[in-house]
Amino acid sequence: MKKCINYWTFPGGLEGKVKVSDAIKMAKKYGYEGIELCFDERGEVSPETTQEQAAAMLAEAAKNGIEITSLATGIYWGANFGSSAQADRDKAVKLTEKYLELASWLKVDSILVVPGAVDVFFNPAAEVVSYDDVYKRSVECIKKLLPVAEKFKVVMAIENVWNRFIMSPLEMKSYIDGFGSKYIGVYFDVGNAIPFGYSQQWIRILGSRIKRVHFKDFRFAAGNGGMNGFVDLLNGDVNWTEIMKALKEIGYDGPVAAEMIPYYNHHPLARVELTSIAMDYILGRKK
Repeated sequence: MKKCINYWTFPGGLEGKVKVSDAIKMAKKYGYEGIELCFDERGEVSPETTQEQAAAMLAEAAKNGIEITSLATGIYWGANFGSSAQADRDKAVKLTEKYLELASWLKVDSILVVPGAVDVFFNPAAEVVSYDDVYKRSVECIKKLLPVAEKFKVVMAIENVWNRFIMSPLEMKSYIDGFGSKYIGVYFDVGNAIPFGYSQQWIRILGSRIKRVHFKDFRFAAGNGGMNGFVDLLNGDVNWTEIMKALKEIGYDGPVAAEMIPYYNHHPLARVELTSIAMDYILGRKK
């Protein structure tokens, strides 16, 4: 498996303040083999990014011996496939079309997609949408996008995320299989699943549908089930021995990207370095 780091993990990455070239160099410095860039409405990796700019990012990555392995995004918290407003759903579809195109320019074959949200856990002012309405609208939007994904040969990998939607591995399996397309799969986040079940069970049930994996850790005692529960790798309740066993059982050999936010209050790059070391232990590269 390729050891990767998510762009948001670098200090300032969440705000889009880190140059992609600098993130690539830091990924190399701290021992990663790949980087997951993050698509936003503005910035270096956005709908305004040109094919020439994408080519420059690829060249910078190649020069540093780093692969751009996937794209993640936070756009769906503001552009919800499940929204009651048609304009919001249209915006989500339009942004995803650009997202897919940019992924193809970056030679990335899978992107992270949030399929819809019943609510936004960090924004109490956000609309609360009926679960069944989210499901119906989500399916409609993804069906519109499948021809675009097929055109660019990029998989829309649905993440298990804190959206109060698709809450179990069996429902995720049914949702994915309902489209009957190889251009929809799963982006499995190990840490996100912990409050709702056992990550290794999700992995075994979803099997080959998993196209990308996020490494995060979560400890109940640290945050009472909330955001403060996300802790450093190897410091939480994730059973990494079982995770690796399950990934090997399903034949997953793709990238695994650490997504480690929020930052440390002091010396935030220490978390980038420590995460790299922890991943070496998890991946069996250190004993």
